[in-house]
Amino acid sequence: MSSSSTPLSAHQYRLLAVLTLINFVNFAARLVFVPLIPLLRGPLNASDDQLGSLTTILYIVLAVASVPIAIGIVAWSAATLAGGLAAGFLFLLVTRSFVGLGEAAYAPAAQSMISGAFPSEQRASAQAIFASGMLLGGVCGQAVGGIIGPRYGWQAALIVLGLFGLLPGLALFGVDEPPRGPRSDVVPIPTILSVPAFLAMICAGICITFASVSLLSWGVDFAVSYKDFSVREASVLLSGSTLLSLILGVLCGGAVADRLQKRFPYGRLIAIGMALLFATPFLLLAILSDDKQVVLAGLFVAGFFMSWYHGPVTAVIHDLMPRRAHSTSIGMYMFFTQLVGGLGPKIVGKISDLRDLQVGLEIAVAVLVCGALLMLLVIHFIRRDGLRPPQLEAFRVEHPHELAEKS
Repeated sequence: MSSSSTPLSAHQYRLLAVLTLINFVNFAARLVFVPLIPLLRGPLNASDDQLGSLTTILYIVLAVASVPIAIGIVAWSAATLAGGLAAGFLFLLVTRSFVGLGEAAYAPAAQSMISGAFPSEQRASAQAIFASGMLLGGVCGQAVGGIIGPRYGWQAALIVLGLFGLLPGLALFGVDEPPRGPRSDVVPIPTILSVPAFLAMICAGICITFASVSLLSWGVDFAVSYKDFSVREASVLLSGSTLLSLILGVLCGGAVADRLQKRFPYGRLIAIGMALLFATPFLLLAILSDDKQVVLAGLFVAGFFMSWYHGPVTAVIHDLMPRRAHSTSIGMYMFFTQLVGGLGPKIVGKISDLRDLQVGLEIAVAVLVCGALLMLLVIHFIRRDGLRPPQLEAFRVEHPHELAEKS
């Protein structure tokens, strides 16, 4: 196996750069919608329950869909653009679902490509760089929506992001998708789901996805309705204040996780759980405070620690699984976490209609704590079974190209 001191090749740098760029565009298209929520209530005559459904439907389709990467980029960009032509709620709901259809294409394959191209000692750091594209894209998408939406209308913001999203597809030329073995080499899904540590990871991921997607989806609207921000002010200030914290957090989290992994077989899980628990009081501070500066400071610190999750979680799953199951295991993880966790925005929207948006967000924070504590259960199973679960041992017979990489 390659050591952590082995210099990275030009191919590794290019692969990581291209996939990070695609991740950037993916989340820009996804989160451009967030600052537009306050602008949609009147024109669409929509309740918070309905507005939450616009995000939830994207995650449900994201969970169940799978198409080739290049087609997916075109699909999510075209769907974002089509959303700008929507005249009613139903058409907008359909276009958001097709954004999820396109985005389903890239993540499992891209993360598998990265883990296959980098040594295990550097997996969390490489996956963290890939995740930084997601965070940058999300922040930029919110900023674009918040700047363009109030001046030119919510349709214009979707059209601009849809057109921009078509460009990175050109960067895919010359980048091969992961090699696929014969069908006899595929690890059966029931076998993957029989690994206790993986099942516990899924349960933790559902809670973390529920909380983070809810906070992202309703953050700008909450700042406008409860904290006296304007739409433009909330979008730009929230995006600007969290941009640095998210990038620093995801890169720091990947590095810390890789260091802890050298000392403990569950070191990356320690990094994830610890960071999520550190984020919790700062999230509550931002939700409960009426001072804009305190709100921004709380979100800055919370964003730093919450972003630690993104790189190590993929590395942990790939550490548990034989290489031939990397893409499938991430696909299964995304299926359950996005399908169930993606209900968060709709549930929080329903709570907002029935009672109060602040209560809904406080519940989301409580669910985040549950996700952090479930990481202790994953640690228990890894301490008991190790990083090579006995259920998967028969599938760890390596192919010639895998042996060549390790020699």
